[in-house]
Amino acid sequence: MANEALQAALTERYDALSTSLRSRVIQFALDAFDGLGSYRDSDAAEFIERVLPVVLGAQQTMGQITDSYLAAMIADMIGGAAAPVGVQLDAALRGVEPAEVYHRPFVTMYSALSAGRDYVDALAQGRNRLLSITETDLQLARTHAARQSMTRSGARFFRRRLTGTKNCALCTIASTQRYRVENLMPIHPGCDCKVEPLVGNRDPGQVIDETLLREAHDAVAQGTGASDAGGRSPDYRDVIITRQHGEYGPLLAVKRHEFTGPDDVPEP
Repeated sequence: MANEALQAALTERYDALSTSLRSRVIQFALDAFDGLGSYRDSDAAEFIERVLPVVLGAQQTMGQITDSYLAAMIADMIGGAAAPVGVQLDAALRGVEPAEVYHRPFVTMYSALSAGRDYVDALAQGRNRLLSITETDLQLARTHAARQSMTRSGARFFRRRLTGTKNCALCTIASTQRYRVENLMPIHPGCDCKVEPLVGNRDPGQVIDETLLREAHDAVAQGTGASDAGGRSPDYRDVIITRQHGEYGPLLAVKRHEFTGPDDVPEP
């Protein structure tokens, strides 16, 4: 039988480690960007040379602590000793060279300037792009490591666990659902949810938290006027869906939102 106190302690420790890692790396990247004397191509090259090794190292660390956390959680759930053996994370988790990805904040800034934005606004746009990129890369490390770790353990199902004191509606509703281990947890830019394995190999069904789903429905109903005590109207599968993003993989999205995917990019 699972030890709830032990699992709570494991979760608290993992949350502290992953949150600290995430905060420190993001702040390092932003400070490096803010500290550039100018933002020409030579400055971009200097920035990438300084920041990229730190981000790639942090991704590996995120993978290691995620593997250790999940190994300990699953061992407690099914009995036995925790045996993390490590995960293998490609440096290019997006399928794109990291140096190209971390040049994008500069491209965003240049594009804003060419569109007539003032320097301060253009710089802020580049900085925000860097923030989104760094947050997403650390989350991709977490989700890729989690899939490897849980697959190795024999677990079949997992849920997304909300973290922090503020969570968006996409993540809140998605956290009421169960997911299969062979699928990556869907994310969105800025997402910091974590993966939590579900006990046993019997499918618990699609909805695993009816109470939270009803609460989320009630919050949505205040703005839409729709109401359903069962939390099924509107049908959230028709509102919040998972799309396949060309770089992120599974992406939480609102159905009416569209974006360019890999099939939309013409061959060179």
